[in-house]
Amino acid sequence: MTADPLLLTGDLDDATTRLLRTAAALDDADVAAPSLLPGWTRAHVLTHLARNADGFVNLLTSARTGERIPMYASTAARAADIATGAARPPAALLDDLRRSAERFAEAVAAMPVQAWAATVEARRGPWPAAMLVWGRLREVEVHHVDLAAGYAPADWPEAFAQRLLHEVTSGLADRDDAPALVLRFDGSSHEVAVGDPDGAPTVTGPAHGLAAWLIGRGGADTLAVTPDGPLPTPPEWM
Repeated sequence: MTADPLLLTGDLDDATTRLLRTAAALDDADVAAPSLLPGWTRAHVLTHLARNADGFVNLLTSARTGERIPMYASTAARAADIATGAARPPAALLDDLRRSAERFAEAVAAMPVQAWAATVEARRGPWPAAMLVWGRLREVEVHHVDLAAGYAPADWPEAFAQRLLHEVTSGLADRDDAPALVLRFDGSSHEVAVGDPDGAPTVTGPAHGLAAWLIGRGGADTLAVTPDGPLPTPPEWM
């Protein structure tokens, strides 16, 4: 999946604005409450999003300068930063989230055209620099849902939901633990097959419902299965 990363900057700006609006409405009790991610409060999610932005700044800097700079110093350092940051009050969490988003935007603006062709060392291995804006957009939209603060997959813009669904189904095609499926968009004859479609159940629903279900963020209530039966269990996402 490739695209001009600069075409997504407007979508990212809008997604970040929505996220900051949600974060600004959270009080002390809200940020201490559980998120949708096991073992993480909302404060953990907000801190992760800030450190994720800084991690992507590291990768953009690596692409721009040619220096090998990892996304995070180490897995342990990443976990420690999130745990420590989650103890802060709402105002500090919001300020960190806003400032880290600004640093990411500045790093994107500083990228010369040729630097987008670089390969960087992301957390899960080598990754095209051209995917970094999409990667940040995905983090913002998915973890906004994980805050469990009124933003749901149904609130995702249609273009984002379809792009996420395309990415997830492309990834499932390479996994042995993925069930055979045929995915169909509501009101469309367009279908996407995962595995051998012969005899596989067809799951129909909106793009946001299909994507959310496949990544473990709900959505099952928006889907229908043919023939009638339970929804297959998708493998763990990422």
